[in-house]
Amino acid sequence: MRNKIDYGIDLGTTNSAIARMENGVPIIKKSDTLKDTVPSCVHFNKRQDVLVGDTAYNVMKNDNARALKTLEKGKINSFIEFKRTMGTTHTYVCPNMNKDFSSEELSAEILKKLKSYIQDENISSIVITVPAKFLNPQNEATMQAAKLAGFKHVELLQEPVAAATAYGLSSKNKDGFWLVFDFGGGTFDAAILKSDEGILTVKDTDGDNWLGGKNLDDAIVDQIIIPNLQQNFAINGVLSDSTQKEVLRNAVKFYAEEAKIQLSFKDSHNILSNLGDLPFEDDNGDEPEIDVLVTQKDMESVVAPIFQKAIDITKELLKRNNLKGSDLGSLILVGGPTYSPILRRMLKEQITEKVDTSVDPMTVVAKGAALFASTISISDEVKETTRDKTKLQLDIKYEATTVELDEMVNLKVLKEKTTGTFPEKIYADVVRYDGAWSSGKKLIGEKATIVDVLLVEGRSNSFEINVYDEVGNKLECQPHQFSILQGIGGLDGMQVIPYHIGIAKFFHTEDKDLFLPAKGLEKNKKVPATGVINGLKTRSAIRPGMIKDIIRIPIYQGDFNAEGTNPVLNNFIQEVIITGESLPALLPEGSDVDITIKVDRSQLMKFSAYFPLLNHTEELEIEIMKTEPPTEELLTQEISKAKRTAQKINANEVAMELEALEAQLENEKGSADGKMKILDGLRKELLKLDRAQKSAEWPKVEQALKEAFYELEDLIEKINENDDEGNLNMDKVEAHVQEYKQKIEHVIKDKNIKEAKELTSEIERLDFELRNAVTGNAMDAQLLLHLNDNFGSFHWKDAAKAKQLINQGMQMTTAGKTDAIRPLLVQLIELMPENEKQTLR
Repeated sequence: MRNKIDYGIDLGTTNSAIARMENGVPIIKKSDTLKDTVPSCVHFNKRQDVLVGDTAYNVMKNDNARALKTLEKGKINSFIEFKRTMGTTHTYVCPNMNKDFSSEELSAEILKKLKSYIQDENISSIVITVPAKFLNPQNEATMQAAKLAGFKHVELLQEPVAAATAYGLSSKNKDGFWLVFDFGGGTFDAAILKSDEGILTVKDTDGDNWLGGKNLDDAIVDQIIIPNLQQNFAINGVLSDSTQKEVLRNAVKFYAEEAKIQLSFKDSHNILSNLGDLPFEDDNGDEPEIDVLVTQKDMESVVAPIFQKAIDITKELLKRNNLKGSDLGSLILVGGPTYSPILRRMLKEQITEKVDTSVDPMTVVAKGAALFASTISISDEVKETTRDKTKLQLDIKYEATTVELDEMVNLKVLKEKTTGTFPEKIYADVVRYDGAWSSGKKLIGEKATIVDVLLVEGRSNSFEINVYDEVGNKLECQPHQFSILQGIGGLDGMQVIPYHIGIAKFFHTEDKDLFLPAKGLEKNKKVPATGVINGLKTRSAIRPGMIKDIIRIPIYQGDFNAEGTNPVLNNFIQEVIITGESLPALLPEGSDVDITIKVDRSQLMKFSAYFPLLNHTEELEIEIMKTEPPTEELLTQEISKAKRTAQKINANEVAMELEALEAQLENEKGSADGKMKILDGLRKELLKLDRAQKSAEWPKVEQALKEAFYELEDLIEKINENDDEGNLNMDKVEAHVQEYKQKIEHVIKDKNIKEAKELTSEIERLDFELRNAVTGNAMDAQLLLHLNDNFGSFHWKDAAKAKQLINQGMQMTTAGKTDAIRPLLVQLIELMPENEKQTLR
């Protein structure tokens, strides 16, 4: 029985690997073809056998070529790169199995294959890596894949954190900033970490879930191979049909992959197909062949723009953290495409000369995952199922990571977990993996015994626990070993939230819903984390026992600049629905709601809503909703609409990017992955448009804020000149004015429209109160008269009650009793809908 998980899996888009801790060292477990990694490829043959890895990959090449005979997409029984559609509703049609497979079902087959490489024990617990920029639906799908593969206890780990763990243990550079540049098969992550005497913390992350080696392959296909075919053969008929074009692109992609790999080591490569490799006829009845010489220069013109996207994301990440390339101690390369000399040169030219190639980009994530796994305790549930109670059961407590050279370990006997008969006196000798240190025999029992262990610097230290009776006979115990990672610390708090997590909240000043992050769940907060949003108001009354009375709270994830944006431009997670069915009493409109969202180490969420008026809490699991891939029609329509907006506000750069997305859509509309990638690109451009529109609005908002403040200053000056202070506390008023000055300076500097509008409303309210006070409540009387004259234009909740209050107030005004109008106005405003209340402010 293991005390810690000890196993890590890098579940990659194109290649995957598994590593295990052995004697304190993370060891990659070789595939059945004796390779460190296995292609993330699955094939189902006609006998309904499941082939995974190299065998499946080789079959897929033939499968894709055979599909050219009929140019029908549905004939394929081989699948790869399905990680790109994790967390979506997209499925893969498999004729041989007569069913459709989800991404997580296919991923589960990869995990089962990796698990099969471990022959000496059954694995129930695992650490699986995911891109740092994975959204909650993608993380949830990864967890589901692991459960389908038979794992009982699953922990998710961000890939850059895994890489930094492996790198940090061996690195001599224990202080300063590191940048993990993780360009994988399907995703890109950049992460800034700070190492302080071996204690690692993640400062910030960024990336793109649709940028990776797949994009390089697609670009080589689209810009080199297909143009060569077009030049020599009549294939326009195939290219004009989106399904046939996708079949052709898949069939020639192997040549692109080979060219990309060969040109990582050679100056030129001849892409050459054999007769019969492309078994279809062009428009003239000829069978096409590929024959094109590709040089390093040719390759650079195709792949450099894709690498540049990753470098631009990295530059922006450094910039917003006030760092330059020269501030970095190391730039750590992760992922197969980082072998490219083109990329390495670009990184040295644009980021830093300190590009570190000391770790294997293909295996560093799996090794880091295993190291991290060696610090995570196996769940109690799994421990109980694997416990051999005939052996002496031990409880071992210790810090799994440390930067110190010695560590304190607590050992005690769990007699209640042991069925075997054991002597009264039991001794334990803790021996280090290298045999160069041991604790000597120490008496242990049901109370904890402290053992100080000595560690070897800069590695995971494995210890064997040897247990003896009083006369020196060896006894069997569980667990019989443990490991402590020396030279690196802070692993338990290294992972951070990659997005703001929040809700769509209605803001009166904007008269619309905006994205509001939960306090405590802002981007880069350490996980596990808890976020709260207090003071939300119900928009309608919720009656107890009424399932049709609903409170809707939509949950979103938004990037670093998402606060205050249109919620639909962010990533929708799920809409939490609370009904009157479970409420103990009536919840009136406008009642307070306080929400709490808890995020665990794997970034999965739990939700609770507290209703102070009822002293009642609703606890809910957030069921993550799968994303629906967009249709070609929707993308065409939304891109066209965005282009019109961009042209209208002269957002020329955005307009150019939208045109590029249009071209991408024409090229990749036959692929679900391609359409998801285009949707992600469109969302980013729409966020830019949103900011551009706010920039255009800012001058008016700034002017309104300044005018409100100047009017308030003029009013205060007149009050002071005319000695109209009366019962006013002018010292307090002056303090407010000074506070407003500071806030205005801050708001104008940040050009924060939402805060500017809120501050304008606050200033106008104070102005109203002052004018009302010095004019004998004339402002209240004027508001009452406005409500009376425009009575029919308001949607009163109780018109009869409102009319009664207004008539009562008008009589008071006539009698000169204006002091008593304010309480009536408060009641009248409460009888209005929320949006109409705002018009009075």
